[in-house]
Amino acid sequence: MWRLRLRRLRRQSRVRGTPLQTCWQEPLPSTSSDWHRASYLVCDAETSALEPGCGELLSIGWVGIDAGAVSLSSARYELIPARAPVGHSAVIHQLRDCDLVGGRPIEVVMGDFLAAARGRVLVFHNARLDMAFLDRWSVALYGSPLLLPVVDTLALEQRLLRRRDIPIRVGDLRLQGCRERYGLPPYTAHNALMDALATAELLLAHVRHRAGRGPLKLSHLL
Repeated sequence: MWRLRLRRLRRQSRVRGTPLQTCWQEPLPSTSSDWHRASYLVCDAETSALEPGCGELLSIGWVGIDAGAVSLSSARYELIPARAPVGHSAVIHQLRDCDLVGGRPIEVVMGDFLAAARGRVLVFHNARLDMAFLDRWSVALYGSPLLLPVVDTLALEQRLLRRRDIPIRVGDLRLQGCRERYGLPPYTAHNALMDALATAELLLAHVRHRAGRGPLKLSHLL
């Protein structure tokens, strides 16, 4: 976590007075503590393209994990109005232009997201993609990337398979492919909140599998 602290210090003046500064005021969790002592915010986003420079953030869902259990009362789902037609990407995320009209402005959604993320470790399945979009908006709104601790369940599963010398086939690292290895049921894909809930269950299944062999520190997930 010391790298995050250092990067935050360098950007303190840029984020002063913003929701990001408020989020940073909560102490970062200790990486040497057991995993269940940390609180998590499991997130998923739907976008109109795979690169931030070519697409937009259309929806985001999140749910908390506290004391090793999913907190359903914390679940949120937000639609974000698009500045341009969503085009053929609607085939994947099932969000049409008319569905997004009633969404809330990205400035409001990002503020609520940061309030929910305060003091928590972010969790994604394929964090690189979602964080690229969130960091882009964070820089635009607050002058800095989010600089929050992140767990990536895709990376965790990839490392686990490699340690076992199990060949990774096409689809093995997709969210549902990972869930199947733990006997978790299928969910409807490409809805941000449903994918966040599915990722939360996957994380709990993963850590409980590994923790059965002894204490599992937060550092082993980051």
